[in-house]
Amino acid sequence: MYQTLLVLHSWSRWFVLIFGLIAVYRAYVGWTGRRPFVGADNGMSAAFSGFMWLQVLIGLGLYFGLSPWGLNAMKQAGAMKDPTARFFGMEHVVVMILAAVLAQVGRIAMKKATDSTLKHKKLFTYFGIALLLVLLMIPWGIWNPARPLFRF
Repeated sequence: MYQTLLVLHSWSRWFVLIFGLIAVYRAYVGWTGRRPFVGADNGMSAAFSGFMWLQVLIGLGLYFGLSPWGLNAMKQAGAMKDPTARFFGMEHVVVMILAAVLAQVGRIAMKKATDSTLKHKKLFTYFGIALLLVLLMIPWGIWNPARPLFRF
């Protein structure tokens, strides 16, 4: 079960990144170009926010039950002194939940905005910050070759 959730969590991050990049790009182009807010903009923002929450749910399943780096690691003495245990047990979880909340707040703020330019601007701001946080907190295999970019 652990391996299955880990693979799902690893692969679905690419959906978060793809939809996040598209949503941020569409929001920026819509904001600066003063374009109307269309259904595709709403769809991309919903996909980004939805995949963010899917990632949070899978990640919490790993954190609270199955992962050796989750809550179990945080219960051990000296966990905060171990960079890997601290990253997965505290930093990764907290910042990713914050990023998902920001994406959701962006969707809510967008729905309350009255004109298209303001909708795009709000989405760009909230989604841009959320995507930046996600990019910072993904344990990229680039810096740690033991962590693959694609799990099988």
